[in-house]
Amino acid sequence: MTKDQRKVQFTGNSTYIVSLPIKWIHDTGIEVGDALTLTPMPNKTLHISYSAVSTERSDLKAMIEYSHLDSAENNFRILISNYLAGYNIIKLTSVKGFSAHDRKFIKDSVRQKLIGLELIEESRTELVFQCLLNYSDLFLRRVIKNMYGLVRSMLEDSMKALRDYNVGIAEDVIQRDDDVDRFYFLSVRQLNAAIEDIELSDTIGIRHPQECLEYRLITKIIERIGDHAVKIAVNTQRIDSAVNPDNSIFKMAELAINVFKSSIDSIAQEDLQTINQTVEEAKNISQFGVSLESRKLGNTGNVEISMILESLRRIAEYSGDIAEASMNMNVKT
Repeated sequence: MTKDQRKVQFTGNSTYIVSLPIKWIHDTGIEVGDALTLTPMPNKTLHISYSAVSTERSDLKAMIEYSHLDSAENNFRILISNYLAGYNIIKLTSVKGFSAHDRKFIKDSVRQKLIGLELIEESRTELVFQCLLNYSDLFLRRVIKNMYGLVRSMLEDSMKALRDYNVGIAEDVIQRDDDVDRFYFLSVRQLNAAIEDIELSDTIGIRHPQECLEYRLITKIIERIGDHAVKIAVNTQRIDSAVNPDNSIFKMAELAINVFKSSIDSIAQEDLQTINQTVEEAKNISQFGVSLESRKLGNTGNVEISMILESLRRIAEYSGDIAEASMNMNVKT
């Protein structure tokens, strides 16, 4: 990256002008008469963009050579990386051809994990996927709200499964984790694209570039809380009988779920003192969990109950982290 210094000139009675670097003009293909977009940034810089560049980015293509020395899961992980990087056409090729197992695994995994990515071409040696997302229809906070709604329902159902000893509900919670992952990967793709595209950043609701970092942290934490909901469900399946509804672990779950809600609400909260209260509440709930662990919570399924309690304690702590990220975004500069 090179920097050019240009002197501002004054012409007429009210017009300030500055010349553009010739290399940038050639690289972007700008011609006389083309329109540029000037976006004033919060840090008093000026972002200059050319609309044709964004159009070209929509056709970004990735070529991935399928490695038969690795598992289908490892190959899919590389495909995810290209999806997150913003590629809209991803071609997976195999010189030897895909086995029936690998082909099915890749197609099913894309369908289960990656929103907007559709299979558009298929042959013995190629799988071509295209992303059909329209970011203007997916406001970032809406994505976060959807993630939160899914994870909260998973937490509530996992505790219901524990109380009623319903392994069917527990299994359903485990299956729903794929939906959380879908929204998480979508949010990362959005944020990665927003870092490079100021207009997109504004479209999906990001007020300042530094918010991308905080939103990235928040969405990852929500995904982690979803993982703990799955851990609770898995441990519920390992217990031999229902847990007494009067067990203090259900009080702990209620507190953890409530502070999780408060932390998500704090994203739109501008009062830093109110956000701070959520951070302190999360700490207190975590300490409550420590005190419950010292009492062992009765004799039923001690190991599994302890692991469930640890997950609830981590959920409270993660909620505090979300509130702290919200505070960082809402500090006025």
